[in-house]
Amino acid sequence: MIDLAQSIVDGVLFGTTYAVIGIGFTLIFGVMHKINMSFAAASIAGAYSGLLVFLLWKTAPPIVVFATSAALAGLIGYAIYLLCFRFIPIASPLATLMSTVGMLLLVDEIIVHLTAGMPLSYPAIYDGYPIELGQLILRVDLLLVFLVCLVAMAVLLYLLYRTRLGIATRAVAQQPVAAQLCGIRLTQVNAITFVMTGTLGGIAGAMIGASVGVLSPLLSLPLTVKGLIVTVIGGLGSIPGAIVAGLLVGAFENVFQMWRGVTERDMYVMLLLFAFLVFRPGGLFRIAGARD
Repeated sequence: MIDLAQSIVDGVLFGTTYAVIGIGFTLIFGVMHKINMSFAAASIAGAYSGLLVFLLWKTAPPIVVFATSAALAGLIGYAIYLLCFRFIPIASPLATLMSTVGMLLLVDEIIVHLTAGMPLSYPAIYDGYPIELGQLILRVDLLLVFLVCLVAMAVLLYLLYRTRLGIATRAVAQQPVAAQLCGIRLTQVNAITFVMTGTLGGIAGAMIGASVGVLSPLLSLPLTVKGLIVTVIGGLGSIPGAIVAGLLVGAFENVFQMWRGVTERDMYVMLLLFAFLVFRPGGLFRIAGARD
């Protein structure tokens, strides 16, 4: 039971990174009704960009590396919007999907060539002793990752529900034509959405690198799959659903790893997705249908 509780606690703390990745997929889908398959790869690219600062400036504080990762990931997100969405007709959803798949492969190949396909050490967010609560051990680095991702999600929710930018974003998500008639510029809102989600992704990529201790080019595809799983389980377009689903997937993933080992872990996470698709295809927080 102690091992089970330990796995659940560690999984929930690390699951906030999955929640942030899921929010990125969810927000873009909610605003543009399209899926950005290159989002997770851009998040890892942002983390690598922050790592470049660490390699050039050996004494750089970790917070500088993490902030650089977030900022450059936001720029990468904007570049993806320009290349894969801005000039492609809205009536061609398959074209945008395939363009983001191509961007996923391109970003992945760039990372592989620049790093020779080798994992690189990433600065730790905390390298001290863990907290012992009886027989339960609380990793301080995972706790800090949890808090950083929690703050990032709180800031995003504040922007969406307490600012004019958030009102414009929600208006575009609900009725883009009506939003245009009210004077809202769709291209501007879409571009800002990609910058916001890119910044979130950079934070998630940096936190994953900080908790694991390394960055690897092999992270792009698994994170893409996990992000899509979180988006589907939470409910397409639901940000609260993405948060809950990210924590759920993180906990189940760790339990499956303890139960069956790391080689079978992802297989059982996929079975969890299939169970939701069969018994609750709308996800945990399904969006109620509305009349146009």
